[in-house]
Amino acid sequence: MELDRHGAELLFQVLTEREETNSVAIASNESFSGWTKTFTEPRLCAAIVDRLTYGGNIIETGTESYRLAQTRAQADAAAANKAAS
Repeated sequence: MELDRHGAELLFQVLTEREETNSVAIASNESFSGWTKTFTEPRLCAAIVDRLTYGGNIIETGTESYRLAQTRAQADAAAANKAAS
């Protein structure tokens, strides 16, 4: 989803105000290099990534969605049960 410049500036302002005073958690299915699809202004995108990563902890959980993995497991289980019947 693309965020217009005004929305990106507002997010940057929130991150700046919370910097070093409060925690921020952000989840994304996109790597930082792909954030330019959302934040189309390159300098603003770089500034947002900078604010989020400075002094923070980055947790990468892998490329496959937990929900997708569960859905596939349920579909496989259903297929196995159907085949066993």
